[in-house]
Amino acid sequence: MTDKKERGIRELYEQDPERADALVFGRVPDSNRRGFLKGAGLAAMGAAVGSSIPFSQNMPAGMIPAALADSVEDFRLEGKDGDMTVLNDRPVNMETPAHMLDDDVTPAERFFVRNNGTLPDKIALSDWSLKIDGEVENELELSYDDLVNDFEHVTLRLQLECGGNGRSAFNPSPRGNQWSVGAIGNAEWTGVRLSDILRRAGLTQSAVYTGHYSYDEHLSGNPELDPISRGGPIDKMMDPHTIVAFKMNGEDIPAAHGYPVRIVAPGWAGSVSQKWLTRIWVRDREHDGSKMTGMSYRVPRTPVAPGDDVPDEDMVVMGSMPVKSIISFPETMTEVPAGRPFEVRGHAWAGDDWVTDMEVSIDYGATWQRAEVMPAPNKYSWQRWRADVKAPSVGYYEVWARATDQKGRMQPMVVPGWNPRGYLNNSCHRIGVVAV
Repeated sequence: MTDKKERGIRELYEQDPERADALVFGRVPDSNRRGFLKGAGLAAMGAAVGSSIPFSQNMPAGMIPAALADSVEDFRLEGKDGDMTVLNDRPVNMETPAHMLDDDVTPAERFFVRNNGTLPDKIALSDWSLKIDGEVENELELSYDDLVNDFEHVTLRLQLECGGNGRSAFNPSPRGNQWSVGAIGNAEWTGVRLSDILRRAGLTQSAVYTGHYSYDEHLSGNPELDPISRGGPIDKMMDPHTIVAFKMNGEDIPAAHGYPVRIVAPGWAGSVSQKWLTRIWVRDREHDGSKMTGMSYRVPRTPVAPGDDVPDEDMVVMGSMPVKSIISFPETMTEVPAGRPFEVRGHAWAGDDWVTDMEVSIDYGATWQRAEVMPAPNKYSWQRWRADVKAPSVGYYEVWARATDQKGRMQPMVVPGWNPRGYLNNSCHRIGVVAV
């Protein structure tokens, strides 16, 4: 007798969404492959979400209901909220459920964690230094006191997002942590402009890129290997919003977020914002450190079919993150009043750009209504949005949200172009609610 592997609902939908519909709910797609719930299938899904589904005729085939898509594993990390979702504990990687991201400024205990190596012990400030070398006229070796006392301080609300945020929605599933939507945070960072440090060092005409290094260790324990060493083009590093930070929300940066000093390069994949920073190597070429080559933090130069093998030479380094939004209130599967307005709110952001429009839908994208978008306190902070939404009758509804940036680029309703490592998914976030 052979062992039969049991599969969870997410795995079923990842492997064959339309077959999952048939297995779980008895839904069979029509000739247009739209898919409608009828009879026993509609009853089965209604029972699963705990209510009738008024707009079931609009629900796309092969789409796992939002009410069933989330899961939380048991793990604890000092200084972190116990309700955060853990994806890995070696290295430590954990994300924040969307409803825990409702604050305009994300508390440190609810800020996602993305590590590549070991979580290092705290270093004494007297032992820390930052070296700036390479394509500079004057190499620098800055102590912590030098950093804090010799440069102008800035305090900014800046969003950081993992490049793989949303990876779990890609099909086929790429390698890497299966983030849903919570690998994002918007903290208030205090530090000095990286541009001021680089000007102090004096960039040569050949300077085009930076390489960043830190004191965390490779998981293998081999001191000759760097767990990660990424960087960015000089123009991004000279942006006045790219800072070398030593405070997070007015306090010392927690160990999990890069104590004592880290780079914050907002709007780009969080991996550019090296934690536990010790060195900035100014390069005359694109940096080739650990996680800068091959498939790491790279996407195909041209669109590819899902599952395609892409040669390394056809991959390019990611730059600015795409326009995106989350629904932070209400929490999925909250009861709301039928026939009366209820508030929906969240945050939106757009990499190097800003969000100009937000829309929400409660009928699976058949119609949309405009939401109010608030201005950001500074560039690179996420933006608050809100809308009053009304469910016309009792039943299960899905609230979808989509943002548009100032260049007219809108979040897609489906997962965007596939890539081998599952980066840059900015499809619409959705939650389930029950109108009573």
